[in-house]
Order: sequence, then C-alpha cells, then structure tokens
Amino acid sequence: MIFDTHAHYDDEQYDADRDELLSQMRDFGISNIVNVGANLESSKRSVELSHKYDFIYSAVGVHPSDCEELNEERLESIREMSRDERCVAIGEIGLDYHWPEPAPELQKKWFVRQLDLARSEHKPVIIHSRDAAEDTVRILKEQRAGEIGGVVHCFSYSAEVALECVKLGFYIGVGGVLTFKNGRKMKEVVKRVPMDRIILETDCPYLAPHPHRGERNSSKYLPFVVEAMAQIREISAEEVISITERNARTMYRV
Repeated sequence: MIFDTHAHYDDEQYDADRDELLSQMRDFGISNIVNVGANLESSKRSVELSHKYDFIYSAVGVHPSDCEELNEERLESIREMSRDERCVAIGEIGLDYHWPEPAPELQKKWFVRQLDLARSEHKPVIIHSRDAAEDTVRILKEQRAGEIGGVVHCFSYSAEVALECVKLGFYIGVGGVLTFKNGRKMKEVVKRVPMDRIILETDCPYLAPHPHRGERNSSKYLPFVVEAMAQIREISAEEVISITERNARTMYRV
C-alpha cells in the first residue's frame, strides 16, 4: 500500500470533512500518513491527529517561514512533543528564500538548532528548501546531517543537487509536481535518483497532481504520482508502491 510521507491534514481546508476523508484512506490504498508540523500550533495538532488515527504518525518542527516564533523555550516545547510515541521526525525545518522575510541568518540559526534537536532525540528530519539549495547543502554537510537522516521534501532542484543530497544520506520526496506538464526537472530527478532513495508525498492540501492540479490535494491522488513514476522508471506501479513504502518505513523507523 502507499505511504504518504508528508501531509498537513490539520489544515483548515479539511475542517468540513476531515474525519470522513481520513476514514476512507485504506479504501484508497493508503497504508500510512505522516502529518507534518510547520509551527508550534500545527505540530501540536499533528500529534493529536496521530493519536486519533492509528495509521497516522506525526512530525513536529518549525518551518523556516515561521521561525520568528522560535526561542529556546519554544524549542524545548518542540523537543517535548518529539518524545511522543507517535512522533517519527523533526520537521518541517530548513530554509526558504522565496520571500525576503524572515532574514536568512535567522532561518539558518533555527535550522541548525532544530538539526541539533533531531540529533539529540534520534529522529530523522524533514527538510523544506526553496530557492536555497547552496545554503541547504552546505549546512547539511557542515552539520554532518547525514548521520541524522531524513528527506528533502517537495524537492524542487536539479538532478545534480538531488544526487548530492542522496550522497549525504538523504531521501528525495516526490509528489504531484512529477505529473505537471512543466515538471521536466522533477522527471529528470526521478529518472536519475536511485529508487531506494525516493519516497512519495502529497504536501496536501497543496500541489495536487494532474488531472486535479489546482484542487485541494489529498493522499487519494497519490496513484497518479505512482503511475507517472512507474512510466519514467519503466517498472510496474506495484513495484513503485512496494519500494517507496519500504523506503518510508526505513527512513521513519516504523
């Protein structure tokens, strides 16, 4: 079955039908989901969701765009949440230079501090990186983050950068962008990255695959990503599902 390694079902876009949708996931062929925090509040909601549904795990962390909310006391709150039995990772954390704020230096500070937290708590990391490839890779190298392990989620860079991340010990998160007509760069990544380093994700409610692009995304659309990946790799959809589920379980240690 399909393992969705990155979702945001605590998002308000699911308030009207969250329980109904999640109750159908096994019927859609979804075995597990990791609900990922982006700030303190969403991290708390992620842990709560993971206790409500036995097939959902949680990740806790502060997204670079929200890092201004962090201080040492709040970082300790993340640490406490990470010790929950249903929490499998620290994330999403990283760098996002798409907008001018928060300042890059502040983002880098809290990226490193959350990497330190993950190391001390023996949790893999879920890395968000947008328009920041050079600094992301440099920090991962400097912090020996491959010893921590994890994924560069919603990957958006070249195949060369992907292979460098793989060399450092990371998985590459692949979702709906693979199915986009303008997703040639992502197709090249999937073609060149070893299958034992690829995991599936939605990042829902965002980035729904074709033919649902622009709609609210959910895990039930992952078969479209599976089919696209199977065609690119010239293997069966069943092989894609089996390999990526095994990769996800290895990375998250579940």
